[in-house]
Amino acid sequence: MDLKLSEVIRQVGSEKGVDQSVLIETLEVAIATAAKRIFGQSREIEAYYNEELDEVELFQILQVTDEIENVYRDITLEDAHDHGFTDVGIGDELLVQIFYRPEDAYRAREQDKNYGDLLNLESAKMSFGRIAAQTAKQVILQRMREAEQDIVYNQYKDRKGELITGVVRRFERDGSLLIDLDKADALLPKREQTPRETYRPGDKIQAYVKNVQRASREPQIILSRTAPELVIKLFEQVAPEIDEGIVQILRVARQPGMRTKVAVYSSQNDIDPVGACVGMRGQRVQAVVQELHNEKIDIVPFNEEPARFVCNAILPAEVSKVLIDESKSSMDLIVPDDQLSLAIGRGGQNVRLAAQLTGWNLDIISETRQKEIMQEAKRALLSHGIENESLIDTLFTLGYNKLEAIAHVDPLEIAQIPGFGLENAELIVATASSILDETKKSHSNKEIEARNIRDLADYLGLTDHQAHQFYEAGYHDLNILFLESDPQRLDAKTGIGKNKAPELINDLAEIATNQEVYTAEELADARECFDRSLKEIPNCTLLQAYNCTVEQFGERQFPKEEDYEDGFDEE
Repeated sequence: MDLKLSEVIRQVGSEKGVDQSVLIETLEVAIATAAKRIFGQSREIEAYYNEELDEVELFQILQVTDEIENVYRDITLEDAHDHGFTDVGIGDELLVQIFYRPEDAYRAREQDKNYGDLLNLESAKMSFGRIAAQTAKQVILQRMREAEQDIVYNQYKDRKGELITGVVRRFERDGSLLIDLDKADALLPKREQTPRETYRPGDKIQAYVKNVQRASREPQIILSRTAPELVIKLFEQVAPEIDEGIVQILRVARQPGMRTKVAVYSSQNDIDPVGACVGMRGQRVQAVVQELHNEKIDIVPFNEEPARFVCNAILPAEVSKVLIDESKSSMDLIVPDDQLSLAIGRGGQNVRLAAQLTGWNLDIISETRQKEIMQEAKRALLSHGIENESLIDTLFTLGYNKLEAIAHVDPLEIAQIPGFGLENAELIVATASSILDETKKSHSNKEIEARNIRDLADYLGLTDHQAHQFYEAGYHDLNILFLESDPQRLDAKTGIGKNKAPELINDLAEIATNQEVYTAEELADARECFDRSLKEIPNCTLLQAYNCTVEQFGERQFPKEEDYEDGFDEE
């Protein structure tokens, strides 16, 4: 403590921007902590900065009590009086100074003579050595870090949600960028960087302050270049109407680095919100585009009517017709054939951003495809008993131009259309529902067929062509094949070959027993039942013989449903 503390406090406080009272408190805590480590944790020791003497004074606290519980803290009233403390009573506290500085060695020796047995401390023989100095240093550094963190947090906590400018300092191992904000460091995580932007140390960067948090070591300020709010803040800089609240950016849908759609609204009829954002000769929007490294920006006028808003959002593609299904929050957008690719955009970008911006599920359909869908629906309805073609055309005209739309509508709604009536409405809705159920069942059957063919190929080592031949021959799945015991019949039906057929039958038996579908005895009996049914029942098919076997031995399923969910174990 040879240095003048007052000068150190002023210098460090000025350089670090830390209040002097915080530094003084830090010194007091550091000295008290180091003293307890040297003199013992059982002592009550406090440190105080004496501004007049420009030093940190150390005191041990003694408690006057009737009973001694802690010999390093408690003293009796008699001992207190014997050592010259004549004006104290039970319960009083005494502060006895500990002299620890080298220049106070004489005073320390005198204190040991007078109060050594009372303090149980020979301060003259002790000093703050390497351990104590290191402890004090660690405490000071820790408190300094905490103070700096508090300063950074307090300085930037109110800047969350704002734009901030800094300089790229370095790259972190995980791809994040450390940004120098002059008096603080910020982090631009990899996930918050746009894929088409690259930076080098020393580059200037403008970013959105996404979060300001308290942290021990990591930067407390988290930045973003991908946040939609970044676009809003950039437009606020270039468009005074937005900053003044006349023009509002209501929604933003963004694919960072590629394209952004912005929905704007004006509270004054004489102010064009799109024009306010575009600016004279596009200067305003181009300034934003340049800052976003040529990210394309579509400025969309907001409209309270969902269909109009969606049509605005899908621009530059033109929409010829909109079909709305409010129950599913979806819209079918019918566009001219030459506008289809434009409406969808590269990789579905345009329609995807339009859906995000509007909050509606959007399906883009060309006019030619829409006509095909209507013709398919009409043919299906006519072939299932709907004789009045004009009723179907009327539904199509009113927007019910898909079987799904007809099947899900309330018949009472259609019955109100002139020329329908409740009976026709119920018949048409029921017919559409029936057609959809048949289609769904057909799709389900095809999925089952594909799955069974895949199983035949995987488990038996067949080619896709051979697996299809087995399926067409009536061996629809392994459960039927397990029961086959006649090599000649198997070869005749599938063309697998006279030599291959017996091997395959043996392989099937091994699979059935290993997978515990049957025991060896059960499989032999089941195969005998299956063979007998084929020979004794006239024109018996493989499936009929299988059903007869199931009636006697019960149904055995392989693979089980959990096999499909968890994946098959490799043999």
